[in-house]
Amino acid sequence: MKKYLATFALLFSLTSVCSAVERPNIVLIMADDLGLGDVNHYQEKFQGKKSQVPTPAMDQLARDGMWFTDAHSATALCSPTRYCVMSGNMNYRSYAPWGVWGSFRESPFKAGEATLGTVAKSAGYSTGFIGKWHLGGDFLDSETGKIYRQNERNDPNATVDMAKMVGGGPGSIGFDYSLTMPCGIQGPSYTVYENGDWLPLKDDSKIIFLDEKTAIDPKFVSDKGPGPGDSNWDAREIGKLLSAKAVDFVNQRAGKDPFFLCYWSPHVHLPHTPTAEFDGLKIAGTTPSNHLDTLRDLDHQVARIVQSLKANNVYENTLIVFTSDNGGLGIGASVKAGHDSSGEWRGFKNAPHEGGHRVPFVAVWPGRIQPASVSDEIVINQDVLATMAALLDVQVPVDEAMDSLNLLPLLTGKGDFQPRDYLMMQAGSKHEVMYRQDGWKLILQSDHKVSKFEPIALFNLDDNPTENEAKNMVNNPSQADRVKQMRDTYIGIRNSGERTTPAS
Repeated sequence: MKKYLATFALLFSLTSVCSAVERPNIVLIMADDLGLGDVNHYQEKFQGKKSQVPTPAMDQLARDGMWFTDAHSATALCSPTRYCVMSGNMNYRSYAPWGVWGSFRESPFKAGEATLGTVAKSAGYSTGFIGKWHLGGDFLDSETGKIYRQNERNDPNATVDMAKMVGGGPGSIGFDYSLTMPCGIQGPSYTVYENGDWLPLKDDSKIIFLDEKTAIDPKFVSDKGPGPGDSNWDAREIGKLLSAKAVDFVNQRAGKDPFFLCYWSPHVHLPHTPTAEFDGLKIAGTTPSNHLDTLRDLDHQVARIVQSLKANNVYENTLIVFTSDNGGLGIGASVKAGHDSSGEWRGFKNAPHEGGHRVPFVAVWPGRIQPASVSDEIVINQDVLATMAALLDVQVPVDEAMDSLNLLPLLTGKGDFQPRDYLMMQAGSKHEVMYRQDGWKLILQSDHKVSKFEPIALFNLDDNPTENEAKNMVNNPSQADRVKQMRDTYIGIRNSGERTTPAS
């Protein structure tokens, strides 16, 4: 099975040698901007309080599976984390070390390399991607016929042909079926694609320049700005559309070949425009803020997917992983009402502090993973790829998925688990990176050109887990050697290009 990703022809000819009972369906649900404190289970079990927002579907996953107390997103920002999760690589290994991949940017994936889609496909799985992509894409220029690579924001005269995503999407990395939102719910492109073809939201839909004047509601145009979009774009209904397609995917494949569903919800990213109702239950106006109403929408999406698995009698043979792309949001109305998306952790999305990248991470597999169990091991959401590869007996080349750790022994209690010796991550738009080892966390300030790594914070997470700034020891003379050693180690690992996890 070595070098199975050399060509797609070879890729599709390979199958796993796992027995049928060990070939579970796999569902990866990744939320957008969901913090630990957004999940009621976390507040009740680890903070001793009850959330103002019910999240029964997420809570049930936690009761059915293993909850990780030290789980992280690869970065503190949407787009780069998506690259990491899909490829098993840290973002600095891509051609754009900081991201971000807009709708018309070149895909970060190299032809034939391991991705979640290609790993599952090589094992004979039916594969589907549904949701927010944010990893570039190929659209044609209607005037030149070449791939359009211009800025996607605020250009009413753009010559891009939005009728078809001709490449650079899920179909190019191993997914048989895809329902793709190029940049999620936030724009600046406001369209949906099914297997690469534009999916009109209504019979009379047209592709227009969507701005506050042409949108059904100006609130549907986010702070990312106006851009090309479906004339019937209704941000309130996206969660129902995506989850309905996920249910269709499960219904059509359950009981046949095993399937892998990669469901990346755009919620709870801005804009927060909650639906009036979801499956007969009122949503809008039921919590202290639109943000928290949208959280309820997300929970109902999860419920739909889980219910479809149970209705098709495949829940018991399905591995479900639920996580988020980065930490939560500090939305004023939610905070004022007493809701803390980050739990007790410092910071929110985009920050180098724990609240920027500590995320929910739960794995469910009835009969294989102990229900209501808790693990304190360090995990990152990019570990899904190596875990899938181990489960499906797919060998990934040693120079691919270089930062993904096999969690299967940890999940099932079978085999030897090799924990991380250290943790490397990056934050968001302000170009910080983080290195954690032996309880210590060093934050380094870089820049867009990656021309510097200046130490700006050192925290002992063992006695200062909330990163109280008064205990920032970066300038403490007693820690000078530690700061230098950790900085040098981080730079050395990064510059060497070496793996940060054992090869699977």
